[in-house]
Order: sequence, then structure tokens, then C-alpha cells
Amino acid sequence: MSADSQELEDWSKALGTHLIVELYGAKNLFLPDPSIPILRQAAIDCGAEILDDMFHDFGDRYGFTGVIILSESHISIHTWPEHDYAAIDIFLCGGLDPEKALPALQAYFEPERIVKKSIARGINPKLKR
Repeated sequence: MSADSQELEDWSKALGTHLIVELYGAKNLFLPDPSIPILRQAAIDCGAEILDDMFHDFGDRYGFTGVIILSESHISIHTWPEHDYAAIDIFLCGGLDPEKALPALQAYFEPERIVKKSIARGINPKLKR
């Protein structure tokens, strides 16, 4: 098996966009239940179709992990309240823009700093858009 490193110049040739979001100095990281409607709203704001969700509370205020399963892929989160940090992945296909999820997430988690990186997934030179 070989590994290729490829820079994508034409994002229209990607099957999807994976937005990696890191929230530093964030709040509301302890319990999943209040965040579930926010993450669902973030998906709706992107125009995604929600299929299901699954969350796990680590208890004793140790944070949570969860995923919103979408027709267009997923939004996932893992929190570290002891570090005021959350890692969020937003992977969308179908031409949807994962950046549209950020306002809802930023309003709820109130991070001091956001670091993000977009990755083109499924580079397909045959794709015509």
C-alpha cells in the first residue's frame, strides 16, 4: 500500500469537505444533553439531513463525546472540560458548506479562540460540477 500526499487546487473535484474545528477557552463542555440541540442546529444551518445522533457522557463532569449522523456524513465532538477544549469534525458532501455550522457552535460554546482546517475529501478528477 502506498501513501500519496496531494494538494487540491480545484475544490470542485472533491466529493466532500472535512472541517476540523478546535475550540480553545470554550464553555459548556461538561454535559451532552444541552449541546445536542446546538449540534443538530449546526447541521440544519449547513442544509444537512439529520438521520440520528449518539452521545456519551463520561460522568463526574469529565466531558462527553458524540456524533450527529447525516445523510451527507457527520458532525462529531469530543470535549475536555478540564482543558476548556473541544474537538469538532464536520464532514459534509453534496456541495454543503461546513463553515455554516460555526455561528451556532461559537454562540453556544463561546470559545476564546477557534482553530480550523478544511480538508478536501475524495478527490475525483472525473467529477463535473
